[in-house]
Amino acid sequence: MSYMRMPVFCWTALASNLLIIAAFPVLTATFAMLMLDRYLGFHFFTNDGGGNSMLYMNLIWIWGHPEVYILILPCFGVFSEVFATFSGKPLFGYRSMVYATLAICILSFTVWLHHFFTMGAGANVNAVFGIASMLIAIPTGVKIFNWLFTMYGGRVRFTAAMHWALGFVLTFITGGLTGVMLAMPPIDFLVHNSLFLVAHFHHVIIGGVVFGVMAGYTYWFPKAFGFMLDERLGKASFWCWFIGFYLAFMPLYILGFMGATRRMQHYDNPAWQPYFIVAFIGALFILAGIALTVVQLWYSIKTRDQRRDVTGDPWDGRTLEWLTLSPPPHYNFAVLPDVHGEEAYWTRKQTAIKLDRLIEEPDYKPIEMPLNTPVGVICAFFTSVCGFAIIWHIWWLAIAGLIGAFAIFVWYAWQDEYEHIIPVEEVRANARERRRIRMEHLHELSQST
Repeated sequence: MSYMRMPVFCWTALASNLLIIAAFPVLTATFAMLMLDRYLGFHFFTNDGGGNSMLYMNLIWIWGHPEVYILILPCFGVFSEVFATFSGKPLFGYRSMVYATLAICILSFTVWLHHFFTMGAGANVNAVFGIASMLIAIPTGVKIFNWLFTMYGGRVRFTAAMHWALGFVLTFITGGLTGVMLAMPPIDFLVHNSLFLVAHFHHVIIGGVVFGVMAGYTYWFPKAFGFMLDERLGKASFWCWFIGFYLAFMPLYILGFMGATRRMQHYDNPAWQPYFIVAFIGALFILAGIALTVVQLWYSIKTRDQRRDVTGDPWDGRTLEWLTLSPPPHYNFAVLPDVHGEEAYWTRKQTAIKLDRLIEEPDYKPIEMPLNTPVGVICAFFTSVCGFAIIWHIWWLAIAGLIGAFAIFVWYAWQDEYEHIIPVEEVRANARERRRIRMEHLHELSQST
């Protein structure tokens, strides 16, 4: 498959991983310098010792702003899948989506200083980073138009996942526009460290990441667990979140302009009280949305026998994960599918519907799969213990944590067997059952069309 024709979700996941590779070494180096300052008396970040405390802020945000896009880019991929599937159309402007993703990756490393325009770097430096911060809104805006034009002319199905996607568009546009405002140094000087900034951040992170997670959770839940979530409770949860979100954070924009700073225990201006009451009511709506999500999961599990996904394709999906049954076998595909284009499964499915038959049965072979291992989780536990102990100067516990992590790593490295073989009989039996169910499903689709 040509890399240019990968599904957009693959591109966003790839871009997010590239950002991790590029950004996290900066965080590692920053923590190393901080540890040298703390434990060995170095002075990278101490002004009295010849260091510079603002160096720490620069390094943290050189990592921290790409980190924002590490969070949001996979969610952009989720929304791309949701909009295409529930609009019944290929994603509009595929190439522009890919190029916009790559542009975001590059520009995300050029905007970090907008987090502290007020530090005194000077007008020229602020102007450069202000312009870069406004430029990054362009590829993000391209994506918004791609999703809107994907819906245009399609047969839109307003499922719970589509509700989250549409709510994201409205919310993220607000967050993006206020972000462009904050990219202007004069406005940033006015609202720096205020509740305006808190509202903007939550518009972007909740409206983008949380709504994206909920859309993906609803969309791929039947693929992962083999039964559907309750749609009514899912939509009710969305509306509680959506209404509550605007009630909770829109007043904060007003309060930010009125001078309310963040991170305060209480405020002594009675004129601000009505806005905080509205924000509190919004928080209660959001709490109801969280509770409904829990209830939705509980009720869906309780009634899972009536919600079984026997076809593996409950949404009439367009990408290859819907080719397998739900939940998929641990080896995913009995035979690697022949992929042409970014919607290989949709093309294959439409061809099968027209011909009223599946592609001829392939020649199955045994599949080699890696053995499951808990080594990663155990190493993470010991290194977490070590990190906690270093912070509190508990040296014996820090040493014990390092020894534990190293010991489990060495033990795993000396293992001789890392794979197991799935017999061809098991692969063939699972694949034939899948083909039988798939044929019945395709026949139903052809009758309905």
